[in-house]
Amino acid sequence: MIKVAVWGTGMMGQGLLGYILDRPNDIELVGAIVTNPAKEGKTVGELLGRTCDVCMTTDADAVLAKNPEVVCICTQSNLDEIASQVEACVKADANVLCIAEKLAYPWASDPDWAESFDTLAKEHDVTILGTGINPGFILDALIVAWTSICLRIDKIEAERVNDLSPFGPTVMASQGVGTTVEEFERGVADGTIVGHIGFQESINLIAEAIGWQIDEIVETREPIVTTVPRETPHVKVAPGDVCGCRHIGRGYSKGELKIELVHPQQIHPGLEGIETGDYIRITGDPNVNMSNKPEIPGGKGTYASTGNYIPMITEAPAGILAVTDLPIPRFWAPTE
Repeated sequence: MIKVAVWGTGMMGQGLLGYILDRPNDIELVGAIVTNPAKEGKTVGELLGRTCDVCMTTDADAVLAKNPEVVCICTQSNLDEIASQVEACVKADANVLCIAEKLAYPWASDPDWAESFDTLAKEHDVTILGTGINPGFILDALIVAWTSICLRIDKIEAERVNDLSPFGPTVMASQGVGTTVEEFERGVADGTIVGHIGFQESINLIAEAIGWQIDEIVETREPIVTTVPRETPHVKVAPGDVCGCRHIGRGYSKGELKIELVHPQQIHPGLEGIETGDYIRITGDPNVNMSNKPEIPGGKGTYASTGNYIPMITEAPAGILAVTDLPIPRFWAPTE
């Protein structure tokens, strides 16, 4: 029985809590830390519509005092946003699984932060691991797995075409959905429209795994403009306006393009005949052409991935790890 706490009870946190409740013979849920005071004192059962009397609380120290072996953090994306949460868990001698995109390979954006937290984790003999669908699997770990059947690799290209429709207003704003083209371009320039977070991490993770030296990473963000009306519960987009963002990350070695990752995200792509899917193309010996249609749902893939790492992280080496540092992850069956 592994004692687990969840920090963050939004869409991803709720999915992970459901995963945990499906495995009562293997996981003991010892606490749920919330950032929204309105949830204080309510039970996980009330939140999910299931049987569970664990109360949600904003008091992280009280939950960590219950000595969870693993804390799953489902809050923010950037290292500065999760730093205090990760630090508190590590100092409580808890292993950390976190869906923050920047934690998939933190050396890419802040090597000093990565080294400091790696040292802290080793001092407390625990592991910190960034997990998720992307980064964490589709555009990095899965690519690395495919390279294992190659004798030579010249170039790696991968694309994830997905539907943003299930997501809320924060994601819509970060992708520029509902803006005019001019507003989109201004948002990219001032940093309010970010597109996908994680290309730096995925490209560096792939490169390290297969022994490539990447000298430069260039990212571009282009508006996807709709010709038909599109609508979700959170946004309406008129023809001629932006329904999504085509974000590309390119990794170069000595001036040669070696890794190209493409991630066009938009609401209701099917309205203009666009199929979602995940694709990997490796040019080498032999060539690899992987196609998966439709896309693996981002939410389900993220909290399933995080949950399936719970039994693995308790046996992992101390420090900050990337998913490529661990054995191949696998499905953990629910309790019968």
